[in-house]
Amino acid sequence: MTELKELTAADLQNRLLDAEDNLEALRFQLDAGQLPNTARVRAMRRDIARIRTVIREHELGLRAEKGKVK
Repeated sequence: MTELKELTAADLQNRLLDAEDNLEALRFQLDAGQLPNTARVRAMRRDIARIRTVIREHELGLRAEKGKVK
């Protein structure tokens, strides 16, 4: 989480897109029965929620972006 807090808004958006793509791939693997560790789906969903939380904090002004003064 501390790593996410230090990223810029553009970096967070990129991370969010990558995480959503990974989640989609994990869901396909889960449906096909090829995913040995099903807990990864839950962990990825939580990571996406963390990223969205930090993005929302930036939008509300609760957290200053990297390089900007609050």
